[in-house]
Amino acid sequence: MKQTVSIVIPLYNEQESITSLLSQLEHVDLKQWAITEYVFVDDGSTDGSFELLRKYVGKTKRKIILVRFRKNLGKSAAMSVGFRQSSGDYVVTLDADLQDEPSEIPRLLTKLTEGEDFVIGWRKNRKDVVTKKVSSKIFNTIVSKMYHISLHDMNSGLKAFTREVAQEISLYGELHRFMPVLAASRGFRVTEVPVEHHHRRFGTSKYNGNRVIHAFFDLGSTLFLTSFEHEPMQVFGMAGTIGIVLGLIVLVYLSVLHFMGQSIIRRPLLFLGILFVLFGMQIVSTGLIGELIIHKQRDDARNYPVAEIVK
Repeated sequence: MKQTVSIVIPLYNEQESITSLLSQLEHVDLKQWAITEYVFVDDGSTDGSFELLRKYVGKTKRKIILVRFRKNLGKSAAMSVGFRQSSGDYVVTLDADLQDEPSEIPRLLTKLTEGEDFVIGWRKNRKDVVTKKVSSKIFNTIVSKMYHISLHDMNSGLKAFTREVAQEISLYGELHRFMPVLAASRGFRVTEVPVEHHHRRFGTSKYNGNRVIHAFFDLGSTLFLTSFEHEPMQVFGMAGTIGIVLGLIVLVYLSVLHFMGQSIIRRPLLFLGILFVLFGMQIVSTGLIGELIIHKQRDDARNYPVAEIVK
């Protein structure tokens, strides 16, 4: 029996490329697999993208599922909802701007059938503005060094992975940029395949400098998630314990001085010792709350303001 494939396509104001995108997808040669569906997630478009997509429902040889957000929430939210709506054995993500070739999809799926769990398209000859390429190069180098992952292109829109990966990775904020890292941290096999990349032919890029800043903030979030996602007490407990121990050392020292007849009431060291103990207890309490949240809501899904789903 053939493995089934869901193609998840997040989009925001890509009306001009939709017709061409669907045409190219319909001609992708997938003899070894069966495409179950296209899942389009409209991230609050204002240009009529969703209305155009609605016209194609039931008119293509493959099933189309449409999801529309009431407002723009970002790519991570769109992908997260798209994964939940998909049903294929394999999930492929593809940007709607046609800078990546839909015809490259079989090459990524082949890697999955060979035993890989997550395959990302490496835009080896990337056709983007210089600022975007330079910032991406810096970002990829930093992330690769930090997480010891030998990948050239962490944030390519063209990815393919197993159903298990889609179910286990939780995306929000800008964490879609770190999907290979999140997958690798869970023990999945991650690799890359060089793919063609084109200049944007339709619409305008959604890239801006703020996204770079957000990405580096999320770099810290990812470091914490991959290291302490399941046991927050490892970091909070250690920091809190150090604070408590330092505070107790100070207070014991002052207690000895007190019993030797010295006045300690006006000594700043007394207040520092008390502060260390209170701060340490607060940090440990934060870790315990984190453990409780993980225990109670381990499988909790984020609720996004979905306005409409068309199947």
